[in-house]
Amino acid sequence: MPGVIPSSKISLVELDGLATTAQYEPVATLTQRLTVINPKTFLGSGKVEEIKQAVNHHKPEAVIFDEELSPRQNRELENIFKCKVMDRPWVILEIFSNHAQTREAKTQVELARLKYELPRLTRMWGHLSRQRGGIGMKDVGETQIQLDRRMIRHQIHKLEKKLVQIDKEKKTQRKSRTGTYKVALVGYTNTGKSTLMNCLTGADTLIENKLFATLDSTVRKIKKNFPYPVLLSDTVGLINKLPHDLVASFKSTLDEVRNADLLIHVVDISHDKYAEQMQTTDNLLREMGVNELEILTVFNKVDVLPKIDILDQALQDYPSSIGISCHSGQGMESLRKKIIYHYEKKLAPYRLSLKHSQANLIQEIRKFALVLKADYKSDGVILSLRLSSEAKSKLQSLLKQNLDFIQ
Repeated sequence: MPGVIPSSKISLVELDGLATTAQYEPVATLTQRLTVINPKTFLGSGKVEEIKQAVNHHKPEAVIFDEELSPRQNRELENIFKCKVMDRPWVILEIFSNHAQTREAKTQVELARLKYELPRLTRMWGHLSRQRGGIGMKDVGETQIQLDRRMIRHQIHKLEKKLVQIDKEKKTQRKSRTGTYKVALVGYTNTGKSTLMNCLTGADTLIENKLFATLDSTVRKIKKNFPYPVLLSDTVGLINKLPHDLVASFKSTLDEVRNADLLIHVVDISHDKYAEQMQTTDNLLREMGVNELEILTVFNKVDVLPKIDILDQALQDYPSSIGISCHSGQGMESLRKKIIYHYEKKLAPYRLSLKHSQANLIQEIRKFALVLKADYKSDGVILSLRLSSEAKSKLQSLLKQNLDFIQ
């Protein structure tokens, strides 16, 4: 499976990882630095001929391009190479299809796949006129393409309606968490977000050393050595040149990021090109419109760094960031303190009076507010609280006329 990567070395290594994750075995790599894109074959005629010879030699299942190909380029190259031709977005879609487990993830990936596939149907049905040729069968391939396009458009419409319903369900779930401080893990794929999730919450989120092991957002309460009610969500990993339709179809999953109070940007500091991965993540967060949220940068995998100077420089370049190792536990206590700091910044002091008959409500109040002190008087209980404006609204709505706020 020769890979054609007219881009940087990091993209070349990444494409190799994508291909392996998609269960292909790379056998050769060919690169070219392009100044002009050939609208017909993407590459120049000389490089196309070189790849053709490599294909004849290796007999691969597919040729993978690191850049997105137009439907025409895809079709022309398959005709020349006589084998399957794929581009980076399609490989990413294949990986997502293989890893999707839940109803939501499967629906999201299928929608993105069909939208990507629709304009590329010609190459998929080009063999039909040869197979079904005969009297009265002229242009059957074209007819089949038209029928299939209608089928796919119908399926896209069904999936979009299904996602609208899923999005409503997700919104209901998120509404039930209103007033609770929410932290979302974001970052490049395979940086250790799921491992960090497990370290902080005791959850058993899937951990695999491969790209896009996590597709579904998992929400858990931070438990280990943590004094406040904080929800942590793990989200799908990001990657350079992520297909636009995939980002769009994962709207409800990425809404966990949009609705967070704090983003923890997890970075694999041991990666040679961690700075480029950070920039890609920042760009995608900007596209999602969440770059204005508070972001805490966490450099993970410090235990496998060849030189500590790398971490020292990173911490200097990104003030307020911290270094951790989910494997050894290094820096985890500092991370918890950072989360507490950001949590407490959002809280305002309040005093609340309850009658003795309402004391059973204190346990419920703890779900929304930090109870600093409870003074039991002869005529009731005075609570000293710290809570967010959202929590106050939910508390007032929940207890309504039973409470008398004293600020």
